Amino acid sequence: MLPCHNNISVTNERPTRLPRSRCRRWRQSRAGIAFVAVAALLISTAAWLSLVFSGTTTHRWRRLKYWEGSPHSLSGSIPWSSFPDRLPIPPLPPWFDSSQDTPRNRSLSERGNGKREISLNDIVFGIAGSSHLWKRRREIVRLWWRPLEMRGHIWLEEQVPPEEADDSLPPVMVSEDISRFRYTNPTGHPSGLRISRILTESFRLGLPNVRWFVLGDDDTVFNVDNLVAVLNKYDHSEMMYIGSPSESHSANAYFSHSMAFGGGGIAISYPLAEALSNLHDECIERYPKLYGSDDRLHACITELGVPLTREHGFHQWDIRGNAHGLLSSHPIAPFISIHHVEYVDPFYPGLSSLDSLKLFTKAMKTEPRSFLQRSICYDRERHLTFSVSLGYVVQVFPNIVLPRELERSEHTYVAWNKLGHPQEFDHDTRKSYKSVCKKPVLFFLKDVMKDGNATLGSYSRAKAKDDLKRKVFCFPHPPPLQYVQNIQVLGYPLGKNWHQVPRRLCCKVNNTGDEAFQLTVGQCEKGALSSFSDSL
Repeated sequence: MLPCHNNISVTNERPTRLPRSRCRRWRQSRAGIAFVAVAALLISTAAWLSLVFSGTTTHRWRRLKYWEGSPHSLSGSIPWSSFPDRLPIPPLPPWFDSSQDTPRNRSLSERGNGKREISLNDIVFGIAGSSHLWKRRREIVRLWWRPLEMRGHIWLEEQVPPEEADDSLPPVMVSEDISRFRYTNPTGHPSGLRISRILTESFRLGLPNVRWFVLGDDDTVFNVDNLVAVLNKYDHSEMMYIGSPSESHSANAYFSHSMAFGGGGIAISYPLAEALSNLHDECIERYPKLYGSDDRLHACITELGVPLTREHGFHQWDIRGNAHGLLSSHPIAPFISIHHVEYVDPFYPGLSSLDSLKLFTKAMKTEPRSFLQRSICYDRERHLTFSVSLGYVVQVFPNIVLPRELERSEHTYVAWNKLGHPQEFDHDTRKSYKSVCKKPVLFFLKDVMKDGNATLGSYSRAKAKDDLKRKVFCFPHPPPLQYVQNIQVLGYPLGKNWHQVPRRLCCKVNNTGDEAFQLTVGQCEKGALSSFSDSL
């Protein structure tokens, strides 16, 4: 645009003057543009200030300043962060390990909204029982039930006499009538219908502040401390179906490899229980041919599209006979439950079934996190292998046995169907040693106590029928630790979140005297290469 006043051109052409009317309009338009620009600047500035000093933004700004000054912030832990001209701190990588961080298996929704961890009181137990067995089975429930800390009921088909009421046990509830439901399985029993409805009837009681429902049988023993720890890994606001299949391959093949068995315990989150309560009665009408309660519950959960989340610490325990092989090779996972305790031999030699269970639960309560956790250590000088199952047994092998072999369960039992072939089981097994010279010497738990922050277990040598054979046929090699009658095991507590990433415990031989012997067992340090090599 040409100017409104005379101007000297860079060329030899004569400058041109615009008419005064056009010059006036140009000045007005330029003033208008300037006014609009200033007004826009003022409006944008006011909007920015209102945003900065709004309640939400101020709250976020305060949270940011609080985070910068909190012990969880990176500025307090990185040495060079005090420099004023430091580079921006990059976001934490996914593999970053910090003791202040939340457990890495915790769900994202729980991390984001800061939900509190669950307690034992957030769980409602539904225990399936039978009226004619309750007088005997209640002694099993008494071993693990905590009346002042726990909520739940024993569900029976009929009421027990009033004189059998006991405040130290869960209250007894009588299940609703099931005669209206069809049951056409030729080999099962209609009680499966009643037991399958325990979850629904428990939900309809309307108890407050429930996050999980846990189902079990009256011959199931629970480790409730580990149960709470394991459930804290999961988001109770989602539909969750947690448990474990059977040890029996035949049972899993008949029912489902993706079905949780109720005797071993089933954990159902509140949202899933709520959804099931709306359709369960209608659902079980579609499955009159099913055998029992667990398969009906599984069928209805499958209709909702919820898969089984497996936790190895739930034990259906579909075995009979000598349970030593499974107890001594417990999986590296928190022990949560055990079922069918009346159908196996006493766990500890010389004790009755009930006294054996009392010692079992005493050890479980004394060291709940590390109970039945395994450890392997080696004595090079004596060429010995020690396999420890805390709270149960110490096995001393007269040679070096590698961990891979000890991870497999010694085949000392038969399946629930009384068949003993290795293919009857859905876990690794190994044959017992036939040679008396290779068999381990067993030291079973006699007592356990707290020793400050640790636990001290006393294990006594078991009398073996083949001791004389070993002395005769294994000459000149004497039996391992032939003069040792007792072994003490000092167990140090595991970290709070050890179950997030389980690992076999480390072991150390403390005392190698002729009669006194002590082992120390505890969680491996992070820098340890392996619990095997560290003990050599």
